[in-house]
Amino acid sequence: PVPRDAVVEITVDSEAEPVPVRLGVWLSNSRARRDKLTGEQRAALAKLGIQWA
Repeated sequence: PVPRDAVVEITVDSEAEPVPVRLGVWLSNSRARRDKLTGEQRAALAKLGIQWA
């Protein structure tokens, strides 16, 4: 489980500094809107171990 307030920093190729990503919010929103995800998106999330995908 990822807390809603979890923030991670990722390195994007074109950026010099890591970019903060609100992972908890993204996961929460994705879960709430999972019926709008494509089959490919849900399969990718399931492959990553997301149980609700």
